[in-house]
Amino acid sequence: MKPTLSRSVETDGKTRSKQRLSIDYVGYAMIAPGYLIYFLFIFIPLIVGVYYSFTNYNFYSTPEFVGLQNYARLLQDALFGKAMYNTFIYALFTIVPQLFLGLILAVLLNGKLFGRVFSRASIYIPNVTSMVAVSMIWLWIYDPALGILNRMIKVFGVDPIQWLYNPNTAMMAVVIMSIWKSLGYTMIVYLAGLQSIPSSLYEAAHMDGASKIRQFFSITIPMLKPTTFFILVMSCINSFMVFEQVNIMTAGGPLNSTTTVVHQIYLRGFQDFQMGYASAMAIVLFLITLVITLINFKYGNQGDDLDVD
Repeated sequence: MKPTLSRSVETDGKTRSKQRLSIDYVGYAMIAPGYLIYFLFIFIPLIVGVYYSFTNYNFYSTPEFVGLQNYARLLQDALFGKAMYNTFIYALFTIVPQLFLGLILAVLLNGKLFGRVFSRASIYIPNVTSMVAVSMIWLWIYDPALGILNRMIKVFGVDPIQWLYNPNTAMMAVVIMSIWKSLGYTMIVYLAGLQSIPSSLYEAAHMDGASKIRQFFSITIPMLKPTTFFILVMSCINSFMVFEQVNIMTAGGPLNSTTTVVHQIYLRGFQDFQMGYASAMAIVLFLITLVITLINFKYGNQGDDLDVD
């Protein structure tokens, strides 16, 4: 909030003006709590994490400065490399389907469809449901003996699948659950974007003889570029922070096929008490997320200047 410059004019036969600098203390007081929370819970922990990443520290000893030793260890840690690979695979296979399915559902439920209010609510409810509760439900769905999914495929003569106990299917199972949970959020954001598109564009296109498909690719998708950019950035950040469903459903297994970077940070920090090494992992993850976000801003932030009267 910038100081305001006000001009006072006095007239006593002569016109005199002077400038005085006034500060809006009320405005600063109103934004102070937000900055205080950010400073205490984000900025300070970030600085402390950077410091610990250069130390050999656990809960029971004084931090010992070791320089770049933790980062050098990361380069030789095959498990961290596996976790990084799993994190990228998880992000890739959740973000792309989520964007595609969310857009299709938004377009369908934006029209005059019977029961669209109920459908919107039904799809969105999983997004506001606790991740722990959702993970427990999907644990039952994926259960080899009693799970509803295996019972359904058994009707078609398919043998029961060890969804969460097979390294070849465990990550796919976690991805499917994550898409199901987050799909409602993507759909709602796309719905908001669709309803902000002027109807006059579609009317003009219809008068010019454009089909519904042509309107979708020539009007809807270009006008939704800012919305897609926002969802893409948020989805990237959320995908790289995946932890709860992995920890509850698979505990990183089997054979580390579902362990992620955040899961490894948790294990190294709160089970092995290697806080310095865990901090180094966290800083690397922060930098990767920052770079991906900056790339999205540079190459994905197109179309946000669209303005249709």
